[in-house]
Amino acid sequence: MAKLTGKIALITGGTSGMGASTAKLFQAEGATVIVTGGSTSGVEAARKEMPGVEVIQSDAGDAAAAKALVEHVKTAHGRIDVLFVNAGIARIGPIEQMDEATFDAIVNTNLRGPYFLLKYAAPAIVDGGSIILTSSSSALQGFPGLSAYAASKAALRSLGISLGVEFAPRQIRVNTITPGPIETPIGGKMNLTPEQMAGFGKMVANLPLKRMGQPEEIAAAALYFASDDSRFTTGTELRIDGGQTLV
Repeated sequence: MAKLTGKIALITGGTSGMGASTAKLFQAEGATVIVTGGSTSGVEAARKEMPGVEVIQSDAGDAAAAKALVEHVKTAHGRIDVLFVNAGIARIGPIEQMDEATFDAIVNTNLRGPYFLLKYAAPAIVDGGSIILTSSSSALQGFPGLSAYAASKAALRSLGISLGVEFAPRQIRVNTITPGPIETPIGGKMNLTPEQMAGFGKMVANLPLKRMGQPEEIAAAALYFASDDSRFTTGTELRIDGGQTLV
């Protein structure tokens, strides 16, 4: 039996990678799925790749865009049953080289935008609904060159803990997925140098499970949190990192 029949699911950053895999799985499980993407080309490609999924271009780092997105979903569908806050960007470089514009872009997309999306979405989420956040293993371990990204993801993880308590009276569950290295397009968007790519490869080789994760493995975790299987689970974190944070 499908686990999300009749549910309205909104996924940010859903045009590729983990978000797209989750959108496809949610749709297969009976949900009406709305995804967002930031680029015109990504949105157009997703519309062709995911028939039946509503694809909206929306800036994940813009509070006004978040408000407009929620209003659209409310008008079109009446409510939100599942909100997967998955959009994020990463940039790599030592703190001495981090400029304000890059820092602001990271924090806006990974924290400020999600914060205000949650603010505006809260009234539209049904009692008993589910919120899922995407953090990162870099929020739990130190990695050179990822200070701004790690800080933004650690803050999002902390937000999930707070909202797990805040939304509990409405039986809205708030849980966080913490991925390690996953095969997604974000790696190609980070403009890594050959030395950085070599370092990334070494990190994967040192994982206890000796491989990168797949987007479908994140989607399976999101389905657990989205469905009634997790009805007694809130404020938790599921690390899907190949054992990275164990060593």
